[in-house]
Amino acid sequence: MLAMKLIIVTGERGAGKTTFCARWIDLARSSGRDVAGVLSPAVIANDQKLAIDAIDLRSMRRQRLATFNPAADDPRELHWRFDADVLAWGNVVLAESTPADILIVDELGVLEFERGQGWLAGLNVLDSGDYRLGLVVIRPELLQQAQRRWPLAQVITIENVQQARAEADRLWRETSSG
Repeated sequence: MLAMKLIIVTGERGAGKTTFCARWIDLARSSGRDVAGVLSPAVIANDQKLAIDAIDLRSMRRQRLATFNPAADDPRELHWRFDADVLAWGNVVLAESTPADILIVDELGVLEFERGQGWLAGLNVLDSGDYRLGLVVIRPELLQQAQRRWPLAQVITIENVQQARAEADRLWRETSSG
């Protein structure tokens, strides 16, 4: 049976962090677990990341969270144009996602940790501990901040998509049998 804990999933851009989470969703659902939270898959065309979607993991409703903004000269703009309505929707989804067996927050970043914007409900729901197992995606440059906030969290570093799937399977077996 799953014991309540938090796993921080980290890795460079494009390494497979969302793939890791998606594999957990499949494994959890096939085991009859209640999965909640938000998954944020990339929208790719011609090998270019053009947008980021957000998926409510209970209703499976999908919305366009951000579009690539190549004209962003200011690094604080993160080269993404976020949809304020979808950010607000995601906050509602996250706020209502617990209790849950598996809580997934893909991802928390500069907006949340440094600007006090974005999916702040994701921070709050992870802090609540009202889930049996939580997965939160954090970029390496924000890992220390996340570890200060959640010092007991286990950290999984994803290197590539193949390793992401294998690591998800391994960790699922380890976590769900203990």
